Amino acid sequence: MQAPDWKDTIVALATPPGAGAIGIIRLSGDKSWQIANALFAGKDLLQQSSHTLHVGLLTHESKTLDESVVSLYRSPRSYTGEDVVEISCHGSAFVLQSVLTACTQLGARLAKPGEFTQRAFLNGKMDLAQAEAVADLIASQTQAAQRTALHALRGGFSADLKQLREQLITFSALIELELDFSQEDVTFADRSQLRSLIETLKAATRQLLDSFRLGNAVKQGVSVAIVGKPNTGKSTLLNALLNENRAIVSDIPGTTRDTIEECIQLDGLLFRFIDTAGIRADTDDSIEAAGIARSREKIRSADWVIYLFDGREDLTEVMDWKTEAELVGLNFLLVANKSDLISGELPADIIPISALHRTGLESLKKILFEKVVGADALPDMTLVTNARHLDSLQRLVDALKDIEDGMDAHIPGDLLALDIRRGLQYLGEITGEITHEDQLDYIFSKFCIGK
Repeated sequence: MQAPDWKDTIVALATPPGAGAIGIIRLSGDKSWQIANALFAGKDLLQQSSHTLHVGLLTHESKTLDESVVSLYRSPRSYTGEDVVEISCHGSAFVLQSVLTACTQLGARLAKPGEFTQRAFLNGKMDLAQAEAVADLIASQTQAAQRTALHALRGGFSADLKQLREQLITFSALIELELDFSQEDVTFADRSQLRSLIETLKAATRQLLDSFRLGNAVKQGVSVAIVGKPNTGKSTLLNALLNENRAIVSDIPGTTRDTIEECIQLDGLLFRFIDTAGIRADTDDSIEAAGIARSREKIRSADWVIYLFDGREDLTEVMDWKTEAELVGLNFLLVANKSDLISGELPADIIPISALHRTGLESLKKILFEKVVGADALPDMTLVTNARHLDSLQRLVDALKDIEDGMDAHIPGDLLALDIRRGLQYLGEITGEITHEDQLDYIFSKFCIGK
């Protein structure tokens, strides 16, 4: 992609708005050093070296705005690849707005959301997958989300894609070479090697596709609905998991009328537990009926369901629920509450706990975590977390299948080359080697303004 023809200088607040100890204003563009120099009293910043810090007063139109620290970065050794200045001011909203206004009066334009990172991408400082990882890192709320985003930002995901793309480009070039010598009936691309490569690429792509389930859980968190009949201890279980009295607990059936949601972290992964209204068929209370309807909706939308029941009761109804859940494809755990009062043995697929006495909870959390992750700890691997990447990878699988089918049908090299180019396009869309302006605007519009 060609370098952008952007000659203007942008400015934005790079720290969250509101009062704080420090606020940082970022400038990027050809005039960023000149604008900072016009504000900075006592020293000519234009004569200073890159990657240096300078303390002094900021003044504009004979008014002192603040005492600040100015950080200088020369192109191309900056985040955006352009001349960049970061002005660290005292975190007064009035002071920060005054400095921003002065910068715009001196020729800077207020940046659009994500424009700094967009310029970094367009100037070749990072590819599109890395740029999207910046937004994911800013939004990360758990260790797992932070680690996954940082892996992508440092080029881990891009390196995997680059390896796939380079192997495909090699065969594409050989087939294109065959077309140049078509009249001489020369074969440069070994079809058996190409078939082997396609199998390898399909396996690698499917591994990335399969990682999306976990990647989405890492990025968005895992929703877990706690469901069951009234008075089975659902609210007590939620309170026990949270270690606080979040939900009202009562012996009166139907106490919980609406869903209550709270989040906890298990080994770096975010779980959103949802306490639902007890489900029963007969109720004359319209409000309770509405709560039950909402509970059924949460069951359908949750990633996982904990079906909680009184372990002293007959298991026939529980097994009926299990059969229905399996038919509709629910991810669920069967949990028997009040295990301290159970005298007999429970089936192996039922987890015994006592929500009141808080026993068995660590086992429940461990089993739930392993069901989501599939191991004792989050794997140190590339995880697909972006729906855009998922779509491109799915299209890549289709293209690879078409290449395979084409070789089986012994289609001409020019048609085979078209399918290979299509596969290269889908890989290029992820990293931004092939993209569209509207697509870029949409991706970066979701960033915060100062990044």
